[in-house]
Amino acid sequence: MQEPAITPELIEAHGLKPDEYDRILEIMGREPSFTELGIFSAMWNEHCSYKSSKKWLRTLPTDGPQVICGPGENAGVVDIGDGQAVIFKMESHNHPSYIEPYQGAATGVGGILRDVFTMGARPIASMNSLSFGEVDHPKTRQLVHGVVEGIGGYGNCFGVPCAGGEVRFDPAYNGNCLVNAFAAGLADTDKIFYSAASGVGMPVVYLGAKTGRDGVGGATMASAEFDESIEEKRPTVQVGDPFTEKRLMEATLELMATGAVISIQDMGAAGLTCSAVEMGDKGGLGVKLNLDRVPQREEGMTAYEMMLSESQERMLMVLRPEKEAEARAVFEKWDLDFAIVGETIAEDRFLVLHGNDVKADLPLATLSGSAPEYDRPWIEPAAAEPLDDAAVPGVDPIDGLRALISSPNYCSRQWVYEQYDTMVMADSARLPGQGAGLIRVHGTEKLLAFTSDVTPRYVKANPFEGGKQAVAEAYRNLSAVGATPLATTDNLNFGNPEKPEIMGQFVMAIKGIGEAVAALNMPIVSGNVSLYNETDGSAILPTPTIGAVGLITDPETAITGQVREGHVAVLVGETTGHLGQSALLAEVFNRVEGDAPPVDLATEKRNGDFIRANHTLIKACTDLSDGGLALAAFEMAEAAGVGVDLDSDDTAFLFGEDQARYLVACNFDQAEALMIEAGRAGVPIQTVGRFTGDTVRIGGATAPLQEMSEVFRSSFGETFG
Repeated sequence: MQEPAITPELIEAHGLKPDEYDRILEIMGREPSFTELGIFSAMWNEHCSYKSSKKWLRTLPTDGPQVICGPGENAGVVDIGDGQAVIFKMESHNHPSYIEPYQGAATGVGGILRDVFTMGARPIASMNSLSFGEVDHPKTRQLVHGVVEGIGGYGNCFGVPCAGGEVRFDPAYNGNCLVNAFAAGLADTDKIFYSAASGVGMPVVYLGAKTGRDGVGGATMASAEFDESIEEKRPTVQVGDPFTEKRLMEATLELMATGAVISIQDMGAAGLTCSAVEMGDKGGLGVKLNLDRVPQREEGMTAYEMMLSESQERMLMVLRPEKEAEARAVFEKWDLDFAIVGETIAEDRFLVLHGNDVKADLPLATLSGSAPEYDRPWIEPAAAEPLDDAAVPGVDPIDGLRALISSPNYCSRQWVYEQYDTMVMADSARLPGQGAGLIRVHGTEKLLAFTSDVTPRYVKANPFEGGKQAVAEAYRNLSAVGATPLATTDNLNFGNPEKPEIMGQFVMAIKGIGEAVAALNMPIVSGNVSLYNETDGSAILPTPTIGAVGLITDPETAITGQVREGHVAVLVGETTGHLGQSALLAEVFNRVEGDAPPVDLATEKRNGDFIRANHTLIKACTDLSDGGLALAAFEMAEAAGVGVDLDSDDTAFLFGEDQARYLVACNFDQAEALMIEAGRAGVPIQTVGRFTGDTVRIGGATAPLQEMSEVFRSSFGETFG
C-alpha cells in the first residue's frame, strides 16, 4: 500500500504547525515517511507533550517525606506506613466523551485503572468529576446518560468501588463536557514497578488485547478545538472491554510476582508509539519494533495504524529473557496475548519494521525530549469587581434553600452514584454523597479518604484564589472526616492556550494551586492537563480539578458519626457573609457576579488542624462550601433524618461562602469543651442552632424535613431519569 505524500494539508491535519514541521526536517535531515509523521504528531501533540504547560507545571511543589514517586510516572506513589503505598492519579477523557459519551467515559475509567495497576497496585477506589452544559441544552441529557452509564458499565464490571466525585452544569460546557477520572490502588513499597527500560537486547513484549483501528489519532483529536466537523472525529474514540481489563490486571499482577518484569508501561494516549518511546527514553536506550508480530484484530493494518492505534486493555513490557516461558504461561492462562514485538538496543534509535520494510527510523531521545516547549504569552485576568452586597436583596431562607436543593447543581447526586458499585471489595467505610469517601486498607486498621474538588465559577472570577480554593476545599473535606491530608493529583481543564487570556487563567490557577499545596503539605504527585476545551471559539469555565488523598491510621480518630436528636450545631471559622460568585446568587438571582472568596491558607491549616485534634468532641462534621451554612446544615440533617433549627435569618450569614469553615454536630457538653479548646487555639467558634424534630427551621421560616428531603433527593432523577 502506497503511503500518501507529505503535503502542507497533511501536516496540518496531524496538528503540526509549519515551524514544528521545519523542526522535524532539521532533526531528521530528510522528509519523514507517513508513519514517521504520525509518530512525531503523536509525541508532539499537546495531550502527550504538555508543550504549552510544562514551563508552569515545573513550578508545582511535588516533594515531601511522604512522596515515594512524584509526577513523571504512570501515577504518583505516596507512603502510608507499614511498608504500604497508595498509588493514584486523575486524568481527563473530555473530547472522546463529548463525541461518544458511553465509550469515551468507559475508556477513561479503563485508562486510569491501567495507570494504577501498571505500577503494581491493586485498584481500591475510583472517583469522577463531571461537568456538563445547561440542563435544557439539547445534548446535555444524552451526555449525562451516556457518561454515567459508561463509567458504571466499565467500573462495575471491573470491580472497583466508586468512593465519590462531583457533577456540575453550566452553559460554558454546552459544547465540551468534562470527564475527569480518578483511581487509587495499594501496593507494597518494595514492589512498585516503573517504566524505565534497562539492559540492551532485552525483549520488548506486547501484553493484553489485540490491536484494532479504534482510537487512531485520538491524542491528536484531544489536542484540538471542536468545530462543525465534530461528528467526523467519532472513529478516533476507543472502545473498551472491562472484562478483558480485569483479566489484564490479574495477569499483570501475577506476572509481576514472578520477577519477570524489568519495566512496564500502559498503552494509553498514542498507544504503541508513546509507550515504547517513553520506556526507551527513561532508560537511555533505543527500541526496535517488528510490527509483523503485533497481535491484530483487523485485516491489513498499516504500520501507521498500528503505531497510532489507541485500542484499549494493552501494555508494553521489557522482560527478563530467562523468565519468558513463565511469563508467557501467565498470560496464556488468562487468555490474553503475549507477543515479543521487539528489543531494546544500545543506539539512540526508534526503529519500526513492517513487512521487511523500515517504516520509521528516528532518534529516540530527540523524538521524546525535543518536543516544542512554548512560553505562551499570557495576560493576568482583570480582578473581578467586588459584589455590592447592598444590591443583593434578602431572601426567605427556606425559599433560598429550596432553590439550591432543587437545582441539578446542588441536589442529591444519588441518581448518579447509585448506578456505580460503591460496595464491591467490601472495604467501603463511607458511601458517596457525604463529603470525602473512606476506604479501609484491607487487613489493617488504616483508612484512606478520597475527595475531588473545584469551583469553576471562582476560578473564572479569580484564577489565583480559585486555584487556592480548590486545594483548600479538598483539604477541608479530608480534615472533616479526621484524615490527615497526604497529597494531591490535578486535572487542569482549560480552553485554548494560544489565547493570552486563557493562558493567563492557567498560569494564575497554577500559582494558586502551588501556593496552597505547599502551605497545606499536600504535594502534587501526578496529574493531567487538558487544553483546547473549546467549541467554535467558546471556552469552558477554567476547571482545575483537585483529587486528594488523606490517611487515618487509627479508626478511633475518624469522624464518621451522624447527627442525632438534640445535637448542637457549632460553626468553626469566621463568617463575613461573602456572597460574590455564590451559589445563592447564581441559583436564586441568576447572577454570576463579584469576586471569589479569599482563601487564607494559614487559617485553613489552623482550622483543619483544630478539627482533627479535637475529633473526640465531634460527632459529625462537614466543611462549608457552595451554599454556605444553610446548605451544609440541611445536608447534615437530611442525611440523618433529623430536623434542624438555625437561629439566624440573615441572608449573607446563611448563604455566604467564606472559606476555612466547618459545621460540627455534638452534644451540649462537648460543644462547651470545643469552645474552650477553640479559645486556646485562637479559632473563631459559635453555636448557630440545633438538630431537632422533623422540621427545617431557619430564622422564622419553616418547612417539613420530609418535604425538603423529597425535593433534594428526587430533583436530579426527575430532570434526567
